[in-house]
Amino acid sequence: MTALDANTFRDLETRHAHLLHRSFKQRFGGLMVLGGILLYCIYSAWFFDLPKLVAEGHWERLGIYLRQWISYDVQPVFRIGSDGKIATRYPRFNPLGDDPKPDWVRANSDGSVLVEVSGSKSVRIAPTQVDVTAYGMTTPVRLVGENAKVDGALPGWMSAYEDTISVDLGFSGDVSISGDQVKVRKRFLGWPNFIFDTHSPFFDKPFGEVLQLIVSGERLDKSQSNLSLAFDNFWNNSAWQHGDIWVKLFQTIVMAFLGTLLGAVFAFPTAFLAARNMTSSSLVNQVVKRFFDFLRSVDMLIWALFLTRAFGPGPLAGSGAIFLTEWGTLGKLYAEGLENVDNKPREGIQSTGASTVLTHRYGVMPQVMPVIVGQTLYQWESNVRGATIIGAVGAGGIGLKLWEAMRTNANWANVCYMVLLILVVVFLFDMASSALRSRLIGDRSR
Repeated sequence: MTALDANTFRDLETRHAHLLHRSFKQRFGGLMVLGGILLYCIYSAWFFDLPKLVAEGHWERLGIYLRQWISYDVQPVFRIGSDGKIATRYPRFNPLGDDPKPDWVRANSDGSVLVEVSGSKSVRIAPTQVDVTAYGMTTPVRLVGENAKVDGALPGWMSAYEDTISVDLGFSGDVSISGDQVKVRKRFLGWPNFIFDTHSPFFDKPFGEVLQLIVSGERLDKSQSNLSLAFDNFWNNSAWQHGDIWVKLFQTIVMAFLGTLLGAVFAFPTAFLAARNMTSSSLVNQVVKRFFDFLRSVDMLIWALFLTRAFGPGPLAGSGAIFLTEWGTLGKLYAEGLENVDNKPREGIQSTGASTVLTHRYGVMPQVMPVIVGQTLYQWESNVRGATIIGAVGAGGIGLKLWEAMRTNANWANVCYMVLLILVVVFLFDMASSALRSRLIGDRSR
């Protein structure tokens, strides 16, 4: 081991003072930042009262909503008449059609009705008693006048409220029992009648039979072929409204494209006025930059509200909102790209006596073109999502359709359908944007 004498140590201390004598900020700066972030999180939790919100949140509704995204239910109602007969009634708009006869509802010879909710869960309805079989046990519910009663303690999956007994059968469904009627909700996985609704002549037919009718079957409608009829029934499906949804989706894409294109067209020339090295007047620079700040500071949603009041609901207001927002955003990005160019190519071209336009064309554009193309394509991709949001305030597109479906609080399968369409479109636009960026700018990784 080599021992350091005092002179050598002082020499090292002099040469590396920044390592041996670090300031308080250098030694504890990182720890202070972490402490500040922790304090801010604690303050936010206190300010928004997050513990109370978490404790009082209806988290069970999350499972209900997610369940409704991927499934549907059928809700037959069994009314018990004064003569002891049981009448079965289905809701007016149900996925089984106008004359439903499901195989999971069977009438017995003794006058009772058996409803098979799932493999091990069933409900037997008789004039004076309802037997609920679930979770390995059968619980009889007596019907006394207008009341439903259970002798003894209720199982954990049953609850009583006034004169009604409620039965929770999990994902399979639920049952509500009162003195004169029994409501059964049976749940199925999937989306019902996604291709053809209950009014279509192709409804409830196997795929092979539908294909045979389209290819070589006798015309179901004398005025058009079966293929045309099948497409018309699909496009005008009253339950899923494919035609309206796809038109609104295309409208959203056009809004995003038109708004981004107009924003780029207007942002490009004004960016030269905002860039300090392109326009020598500081007054013009500041005025144009503040104009960009104004356009960007007003959110796209607020612009959509203004323009909806001015032009009425529709895609014009949505395209205008995207255009104004992108003018400010792209103008700022373009101007920053122009201010960061290398002036030597420009000065070299100017020395040959070239005009200002040619100087910008050959001395500036090759440097800023990757920035302009990359940022414009990214904003175009982002505006496809933004156009969906502003549609909810009446600016056209699929956003309004999505908001209407969510507002009913009973059409979550349609919400899931539209969300999936939006996701697919965003994915496709992301891939298209990457491909265009690679072809126009070049793949830098190669």
